[in-house]
This record gives sequence, structure tokens and C-alpha cells, in this order.
Amino acid sequence: MEKKIINEESLIIKTEKIAEGVFSTAFKTGIAEKCLPGQFVMVKTKSDSHLLKRPISICESDISEGTIRLVYRTVGYGTKELSLAKEGESFELLGPLGNGFPIDEAQDKKNILLIGGGIGAPPLLSLARALRLTGIDKSCITAVLGYSGMKAGIFLNEEFGKEANVIMSSDDGSVGTRGTVMDAIKERELKPDIIYACGPMPMLKAIKLYAEERFIPAYISLEEKMACGVGVCLGCMVKTKEKDNHSKVNNARVCTEGPVFEAGAVEI
Repeated sequence: MEKKIINEESLIIKTEKIAEGVFSTAFKTGIAEKCLPGQFVMVKTKSDSHLLKRPISICESDISEGTIRLVYRTVGYGTKELSLAKEGESFELLGPLGNGFPIDEAQDKKNILLIGGGIGAPPLLSLARALRLTGIDKSCITAVLGYSGMKAGIFLNEEFGKEANVIMSSDDGSVGTRGTVMDAIKERELKPDIIYACGPMPMLKAIKLYAEERFIPAYISLEEKMACGVGVCLGCMVKTKEKDNHSKVNNARVCTEGPVFEAGAVEI
């Protein structure tokens, strides 16, 4: 299917704080018609002194309503500006960008594992819903969500609970298993047939090793700093086992060849 990238002023229809430093913003936008789970948008700030757009993964999209929802943590000027925006304001969005999660790979699988570390969880929510729409039963999907703890805030777990069995971990042990998502997986002795994951690099490295040792197909969404989002600047390169068709070396652009990769295809 041919990719169509849209660049347009998109209207905010709702913004809310869902945890400490974590916000949800819904936009009315034509981008909603083309979104796949795991893709992202570039959000343009309104400041002339901050020229680069901010990449934010798409948490969910609704074709019938023509909306997308972004869930993000405020870490700099761009996300702070977005979090303070009110209903009726507009931002320029570019998207949908990148390659998403391969949904077809989960067909006929009985134990599908979604692993989200902190703010890496949002794109997995749209994946969970997409899997359910293909007819996969909720009992076949387990979402393991990692948080810092109750004080920092727990988010999206109830929404995941509508589509999957939810297991949580926290650094301080205030919710779920004390430790990492991998600690929760080992504690529950989960035996997945396939893994989809998004989160911080240390978590993804652990998942890659875990999957390779057990010969489990795994797809990981990488989070890298992006300047352009469309593969021009080459600022988000990741090393790969195979040569990239674009650069002819063992590199790939996270914004275009990714952000989702088969775990064994990248060197992280």
C-alpha cells in the first residue's frame, strides 16, 4: 500500500494530564485515515527559535471520527508547549511517519506479548486494539507495562485492560512486580509466541537477548532523536546486520526504515 504523508494544521479537541508529567492530546486531522500502530507524527512548535519538529508516537487513531491521540511526557520546550495548549488551538502535524508493527505476524499465535516501558507504552495500545480487530481473543494478548511507581503515576493500564491481560512492574515495587518488565515476565513464567515492544534502550536490549535465546520472533520500536522525520538528515541511524538499501552500509534510518524493526536485524 502506497504511503501518504500529510502535513497540515490539526485542531486540538482535548488535552488532559494523565500522570505526573504525562499528557494526552487528541487532534482532529486527516492523518487519522492513514495511521498504522507504531507510526508517529512530527509536531511543529509555534516558536521561531525552536525550528525542529518533535517526534511523538501515535497512541491511537479513529478513522470514523478523524482523530488521533498522542500520549507523551513533557521533556522539553515542544512537549511543554503542547501540554499547555487548549481545545481549539492548532498545531502543524506531519505524518503518519515510519513503519509500524507487523500485525499479520501475530495471526494464529496464542501467546502474544506486548511490552511497554514507561512512555513507550502508548503505541502498543493501538497495536492491542488492532490485534483485537483481526479477531484475536483478549486471552491471547498480555501487556506487560513498566513504571517508575505510584508516586510518578500509572497511566493507560486501564485502557490496556480492555484489550489484553495486564501485568505491571515498578522500580520501587509500589505496583506490580518490583523491578523491570523482564522481572515481571520471569516471575510469571510467561512463554510468548511473539513479542512486540517499545521503551528505553536498556529494556529493548534485554528483550532482544531474551527473544534470541528462546528463538521467539520479536519486533521492537526504537526511540531515537530525530531532526527531520523523513530520512533526509540521517540523524537517527542505527546499526544493522544487513546493508541498508539507502546508504549501502550497515545502517538504517529509524524514522523511515523504523521505528519498528525485527529485533535480530538491529545492533543495539
